[in-house]
Amino acid sequence: MTPERYFIAQAYNNAWANHRLLKGCALLPADELSAPRTGFFPSIIHTLNHILTVDWLYVGALEGHCPGAAAFEPEIPFPILADLDREQRAADRRLIHHCRGMTAEALDAEVRVPRAAHVQIEPASRILLHLFQHQIHHRGQVHAMLSGTSVKPPQLDEFFPADPAEQALRADDLAELGFTESMIWSD
Repeated sequence: MTPERYFIAQAYNNAWANHRLLKGCALLPADELSAPRTGFFPSIIHTLNHILTVDWLYVGALEGHCPGAAAFEPEIPFPILADLDREQRAADRRLIHHCRGMTAEALDAEVRVPRAAHVQIEPASRILLHLFQHQIHHRGQVHAMLSGTSVKPPQLDEFFPADPAEQALRADDLAELGFTESMIWSD
């Protein structure tokens, strides 16, 4: 697998995991989404908004127009899950589109992220690795928070096994997202 294909697969897996998590969260009433919970952020909806705003920060940086601290204002831009779901899907598609267009040279290109006291400069590949790890971390927190609700947390620890039986388990989710195995692995 080439580095370019690796990051494409990561972007699709990120979108799939977000889809599964948001589908589970959609089964909760609004008061449970905003109820105080133990985690880095104090509620499910707060944590989900953080996942989105960090996407805005880093995907914007990868695209060459990083919003900087403005990505986090307001801290909870979407208190209603349906709105957040729509915007998360849009951010996921931007990330997939960006990764699909990356070359080996683009993975080494400098990406600028404005910080409070300086501009952080990193290769695109490191920004992507950080972004995927960050999102996994916070999805895990939402997953744990869901354990304290009436909704069974969805399985998020798969990474597209090639086995046909495994492919069948994700077929409905991929269809809902408009993805195919071919898009992930060979297009």
